[in-house]
Amino acid sequence: MSNLDQRPAPTLCGAAHHTGPVRVLQEGRRVPLGESTVVRRLLPTLGRRMVGAWCFVDHYGPDDITDAPGMRVPPHPHIGLQTVSWLHAGEVVHRDSLGSLRVIGPRQLGLMTSGRAIAHSEESPRPHRDAPILHGAQLWVALPDEHRHTAPAFEFHAELPRVTGGGGLSATVLLGTLDGAASPGTTYTPLVGADLTLAAGTDARLPLEPDFEYAALTISGESEIDGVRLAPGSLLYLGEGRQDLPVRADTEAAVLLLGGLPFEEQLLMWWNFVGRTRQEIERARDDWAAGARFGTVEGYEGPPLAAPPLPPTPLKPRGRAR
Repeated sequence: MSNLDQRPAPTLCGAAHHTGPVRVLQEGRRVPLGESTVVRRLLPTLGRRMVGAWCFVDHYGPDDITDAPGMRVPPHPHIGLQTVSWLHAGEVVHRDSLGSLRVIGPRQLGLMTSGRAIAHSEESPRPHRDAPILHGAQLWVALPDEHRHTAPAFEFHAELPRVTGGGGLSATVLLGTLDGAASPGTTYTPLVGADLTLAAGTDARLPLEPDFEYAALTISGESEIDGVRLAPGSLLYLGEGRQDLPVRADTEAAVLLLGGLPFEEQLLMWWNFVGRTRQEIERARDDWAAGARFGTVEGYEGPPLAAPPLPPTPLKPRGRAR
């Protein structure tokens, strides 16, 4: 999963910090990804850069790719983060410079830890007549300073724990822990990612961690989260200090819940890198351009992504508050 922007602006991460529950609704901006996929980018935005350690969220589809290339993201590099592939429909082929090759399907976890350096590609299988609809989310988790130079790794988990809370609500825990159910995916900060399934007529309360901050993304259908009605592709930031979360739906809906302890470290995000300084980002870019450090992704038909030029503007630390 990649940021394909050829003029990416550097982003110092850390959102406006709230000490209690809030309801801040934001719409995603449309961004092209690959040859034919358009995503709704929900993090980072002008108003919010992170939710816990979650620092990047794209929502895409549902798209009929029967007569289209589907997702085609050439080999590209990452440092300092984890990528999370999460599908509701379709399939994505993951390849990386460790030699991993995996077809990821709906509600299966593809989790890649870049650590000090990795490269990967993602594409829809060809032909994809057996999976003609592409719908899902791509996310990044920032690695804390003590773990950001760890060895790269890839995990695939086809079976994930589920939580059934009653009232028409159930949840698949893709990362972290929710209501006592823990995902097998490796994490480096306290966080949660959960796919909530809301049956028609759902009226429930989901237990939360009061020390976490949370956001909810409606994947499909219309939901009502803490009294705020959400259309697909909308992100509702919920703040901290919540013991539970009221969830309602008149018709079937799916919601992605993201949360975690507020991430207090300052991060610099540029292109597909998460670092701390311009010098670190510049070195990663130069290493990718020189064919060093990140390894080679075998099996993808086409050239790797070229790194865009770094902007000439200086970067000044700003912390969490914008």
